[in-house]
Amino acid sequence: MTTYYLGLISGTSMDGIDAALLVFNEQPRLLAHYSHPLPHHIRQQLYQLQTPGQDELATAMRLDVELGRLFATAALTLLEQANLDPDQVTAIGSHGQTLRHYPDGLTPTTWQIGDPNIIAEQTGITTIADLRRRDVAAGGQGAPLVPAFHAAVFRQGGTNRAILNIGGIANLTLLPGETTRPVTGFDTGPGNGLMDAWIGQHQDQPYDRDGEWAASGHVHPGLLERLLHDAYFQRPPPKSTGREYFNLDWLKPRLEPFADLAPRDVQATLCELSARTIAEALETRMDYVEELLICGGGVHNRQLYQRLEELLTPARITTTAEAGIDPDWVEAAAFAWLAKQTLAGAPGNLPSVTGASHPVVLGGIYPGKGPSDE
Repeated sequence: MTTYYLGLISGTSMDGIDAALLVFNEQPRLLAHYSHPLPHHIRQQLYQLQTPGQDELATAMRLDVELGRLFATAALTLLEQANLDPDQVTAIGSHGQTLRHYPDGLTPTTWQIGDPNIIAEQTGITTIADLRRRDVAAGGQGAPLVPAFHAAVFRQGGTNRAILNIGGIANLTLLPGETTRPVTGFDTGPGNGLMDAWIGQHQDQPYDRDGEWAASGHVHPGLLERLLHDAYFQRPPPKSTGREYFNLDWLKPRLEPFADLAPRDVQATLCELSARTIAEALETRMDYVEELLICGGGVHNRQLYQRLEELLTPARITTTAEAGIDPDWVEAAAFAWLAKQTLAGAPGNLPSVTGASHPVVLGGIYPGKGPSDE
């Protein structure tokens, strides 16, 4: 009997809810995918919640419900497009939408909303959610979680391969060709997030299409050097970050000495910041990378892609499509896989990545429609 799993995620770019339908045999196979847009007013409120403000609790509680409904709609729409009934799907793995991510300090925590009770109720499908906090409870960062999926799907003996996911934040998974060596991974810093925020402020656009605005400007060496001095880039793994750290409030004081800089030149410098921090992190943490497979929305930023090719020569750079999964759907696919792991009672984290004290089964299980509901 064929078993289907469905993965849902809204990432740090908050450009929509990605839904991926997978079947698992010897290797997972992506059957169908769908991206459900986030209404503008919800996206704006989510942005506001990621920085301190007034009446945050009431806003977060309301958005938890509204996002739960939208996630359920995304799942049901995908199934309709794939001509599948909900009762044919074993489980949904829902990442939710991260509001805050504070994995360090005396009270480490991370918070994702998008009520899984609503997803399970409206779809009738068992839903696995809250997938990060058990790793945090075990002493880990709670992120990145996708390296475990990358290792299961993309690792190739004899080839030093890295997977780069470029969302609002960029993260790397390092897959040594010597398979006795551990898989490692971490957030490198900004991916698209700062560029998205900057073009949103100056051109009222959600993102820099094809990296054209960045390509039209010139990198400012002084500003770049100032940005690169942030302590996060020098920290060793395990480490993770998010929009609550790398945002326009982070950028503003660093820009003050360069007040006359043209906005397009700032965008070019932010693009270079992403490329440089990714490349330097990869070269520092992997002795010799032969292949870099890129996924996430940043794969469409031609300027960023080109700079990575230049900085990482002679490594072969391509996308995860070459390894069998469309780069736009790798993260959603990963959360379908994590749901499968949880239902099997199998760990979903990699302590060598997150820093957790041991492997743990991730998330909570929210049952779908049972026999009594028929």
